[in-house]
Amino acid sequence: MAGHSKWAQIKRKKAANDAKRGKLITKHLRAIQAAARTGGSPDPAANVALRNAIEAARRDDVPMENIERLLARLRGEGEGATRYEEVTYEGYAPGGVAVLVFALTDNRNRTAGEVRHVFTKHGGSLGGSGSVAWQFEKRGLIVLPDTSEAAQELAIELGALDLVESDGVLEVYVAPAEVFQVARAFEEKGYKPQAAEVTMIPQNTVRLAPEEAAKVMRLVEALEDLDDVQAVHTNLDPDSVAVPG
Repeated sequence: MAGHSKWAQIKRKKAANDAKRGKLITKHLRAIQAAARTGGSPDPAANVALRNAIEAARRDDVPMENIERLLARLRGEGEGATRYEEVTYEGYAPGGVAVLVFALTDNRNRTAGEVRHVFTKHGGSLGGSGSVAWQFEKRGLIVLPDTSEAAQELAIELGALDLVESDGVLEVYVAPAEVFQVARAFEEKGYKPQAAEVTMIPQNTVRLAPEEAAKVMRLVEALEDLDDVQAVHTNLDPDSVAVPG
């Protein structure tokens, strides 16, 4: 067993998403549109990134009719859609915590200004390209409510790169492109994943006192609330933050 537990952060993020349903759906549809463009095809069968984006949306219960309507537009069967591009922002939160922000935007100047404002307002600072990204590693993550030996053996058979027991669940780390394929394989064997996503794993974490960690979380939540922001990752030790569960 090795690696850094992400389950506490996933629970917090999903609780926040449940309270912002409409914004969550919009962000997933924007990600699907971007994946169709960057992957070179609006056909999920020919575009792995698009398949993953659709699967991520379905796992968050985005209505299939919304997805199909968007795909029809992207195939030219309806009005054209706004073109979004992927942008990454890097910076530091209070306490020296590294922050990695992924956004999809149709106006880089607007998004950069909004992200910078949030960092400044909450005591953080933006850094240059590459300033914190080196501290993270991209991984697919599947969370199983089963830490049994049988579940772990199956995870290894399915190509797990790492396994971590955390809060009574099994975190299965896989190659990013394989996360939803492996999640479906678990389901076919009778296991129901509590989460499946592509995430960024910090190589080292920063432990802060609760009051300092709360400042970091306020910054993260303000960033996540921006329309253009798709995901926010930090190297804050999850044990610094009490997460309702």
